[in-house]
Amino acid sequence: MKLGIVGSGKIVHDFLTTADKIDNLELIAISTTKRSEQVGKDLALQYGIKHTYTDNSDLYNDPEVDTVYVAVPNSLHFIVAKNALEAGKNVICEKPFVTTVSEAEELKQIADKKGLIIVEAITNIHLENFKHIKKDLEQIEPVHILSLNYTQYSSRYDDFLEGKIAPVFDPKKDGGALNDLNIYNIHLAVGLFKNPKLVKYYPNIQKGIDTSGILNMAYQGIQASLIASKDSYTMPPRSFIEGEKGTIYFDGSPGELNHYTLELRDKEPKKYNFNTHSHRMAAEFDDFAKAIDEHNTELANKWFEHSLNVLKVLAEAKASY
Repeated sequence: MKLGIVGSGKIVHDFLTTADKIDNLELIAISTTKRSEQVGKDLALQYGIKHTYTDNSDLYNDPEVDTVYVAVPNSLHFIVAKNALEAGKNVICEKPFVTTVSEAEELKQIADKKGLIIVEAITNIHLENFKHIKKDLEQIEPVHILSLNYTQYSSRYDDFLEGKIAPVFDPKKDGGALNDLNIYNIHLAVGLFKNPKLVKYYPNIQKGIDTSGILNMAYQGIQASLIASKDSYTMPPRSFIEGEKGTIYFDGSPGELNHYTLELRDKEPKKYNFNTHSHRMAAEFDDFAKAIDEHNTELANKWFEHSLNVLKVLAEAKASY
């Protein structure tokens, strides 16, 4: 996979720290805004990226690039992904995928027409611990309660209170706790239990944006409570999957899943960690690089269908308040 990166924000910096651990990944280019041109040049020098651009079209037209990683503010995902696809590039688009189901379907139609692959970059469902948790559900079933908690006091929250609005707190740029943090919880819930029957979101609104909130999702026999907060502190947040025969729980970010505990009735709890990488983003990009190099459309279609189901939940949540 020969990668071109659009964006130079925090997530790009984070990804580049583990890019050299990913098999069959070559960093070809990075495109930034003119304002961030020096940031792009510094990243290129530090991580051995061949080309730097300040016009995305130049990256799209780079013949060495076969895949574009879309890492821009949420509201720009659709147009950047669309332009990359139309230029003949595979696309890896940061979460949340796009704003609407119809946008996702339009991107998929373009990708299919051109024989390209498009996927959403979401860490947790690609982690080995997620796959083992899914399998271990058999030991605690039937499950009745799902409680996922992603509370992370935002480094930009104090600025937000003072009126300095970063994209993650900007309603015009699809910011907010639901899009930024609860999206991880939704991916886990849909990945484990498929589509819910009912969805209702209860947000805390400040300055027109949800700085925290609880998303309730009802399944047949299962009630799910998905908590996300950018305005509160707890250390560490703990998440539970509760069944009649036992409980699975984990601490920390639902986006990292760096361990989990299986506690069966009348037995000692056992803690597990099957993740093979220390960085949460390595597993997903390993999967993407392999699927793109092998042009595994069957696997990419499976991931896309999952992302589409998540978008449907997100749409219901936004429509419910």
